[in-house]
Amino acid sequence: MTAPVFSNHGCRLNAYETKAMEELASQAGMSNAVVVNTCAVTAEAVRKARQDIRKLRRTHPGAKLIVTGCAAQTEPDTFAQMAEVDAVIGNTEKMQASTWAGLAGDFGTEPVQVDDIMSVTETAGHLIDGFGTRSRAYVQVQNGCDHRCTFCIIPYGRGNSRSVPAGVVVDQIKRLVDRGFNEVVLTGVDLTSWGADLPGEPQLGDLVMRILKLVPDLPRLRISSIDSIEVDAALMQAIATEPRLMPHLHLSLQHGDDLILKRMKRRHLRDDAIRFAQEARKLRPDMTFGADIIAGFPTETEAMFDNSLKLVEDCDLTWLHVFPYSPRPGTPSARMPQVNGTAIKERAARLRAAGDAQVTKHLAAQQGKTHHILMENPHMGRTEQFTEVTFDTPQAEGQIVTTRISDARDGQLVA
Repeated sequence: MTAPVFSNHGCRLNAYETKAMEELASQAGMSNAVVVNTCAVTAEAVRKARQDIRKLRRTHPGAKLIVTGCAAQTEPDTFAQMAEVDAVIGNTEKMQASTWAGLAGDFGTEPVQVDDIMSVTETAGHLIDGFGTRSRAYVQVQNGCDHRCTFCIIPYGRGNSRSVPAGVVVDQIKRLVDRGFNEVVLTGVDLTSWGADLPGEPQLGDLVMRILKLVPDLPRLRISSIDSIEVDAALMQAIATEPRLMPHLHLSLQHGDDLILKRMKRRHLRDDAIRFAQEARKLRPDMTFGADIIAGFPTETEAMFDNSLKLVEDCDLTWLHVFPYSPRPGTPSARMPQVNGTAIKERAARLRAAGDAQVTKHLAAQQGKTHHILMENPHMGRTEQFTEVTFDTPQAEGQIVTTRISDARDGQLVA
């Protein structure tokens, strides 16, 4: 019996769910199958998924080929019409044991199983005790998004926001710590909306404080991407008072110009982002920031782009994820006046160069300092600020090593 082959595209949450699907497929006794978990964040992501499907069909000619994920949810017909594809399943269906039991047998008469994601009201699926390296585990605490940014198709792939109850999260993290994980990362589609659908409407900061209180043996808790305008008072308190909460936040900023932010239907303005960064760093001086920024959003002028470029320094961002804008069919921004493709590429390159300069500055500032480094493999670990550190001498994988930084090269610190 040949175990199924899984190909994952996109975000950490997709990777988490791919791991869950592997377990479900194994429990169902599935064999000789290929599963592609797609991403829909950009048109390019969908193109890459189709390319991967064609390649996997050539390398696995006799296997059942199943397509799922956000792109399968938002445009099932696109994949159902591909000759290489045997079945298309939605984001809700892929988390159900019954789906995999059916797929492991005969496909029957329903090669496309994609229901209305907006009708899903149950909390996010919680099927596995984390995934990642042997040192770091990712825990899904939220799924879906209630916001409708004009460039984003993801709510139509993930549905509305659903939260995992705090007690379930705490119990899972306790199990992870018992298994030897020294760091847990909280993940979700719109993490700062956690709790709005739960009794009493707790907030993300309440969850963070509860985890740190009830799991005292957890050395490091990390938060993935957040929307800074939604950060609550309890989370700010945790930033100020909890050293086990890692001083690294990835911010969903998207742009640095107020008019573009309004056209994106974002909920913050430029000054809100700067104010948050300054306040967080005042509370935690060693805080570093990552950020998502889109280059070439429709109607973006050179002056508007300059505001994004300046935001990198105004917020003192270190780790940039730069996205050259591409129109996503079905989103409002795809119908707006588009920026020339050459200009988009050039602006994205300038943003990346600004990000590289910020990384160089950050690395230089760490030399001579002592850091606590979580080892991901014998020769590489990460600081609390998520900076990579290389070691010439092998270290124990999964352990936290305290050492002095001696140098920096090739975008990494050297210990």
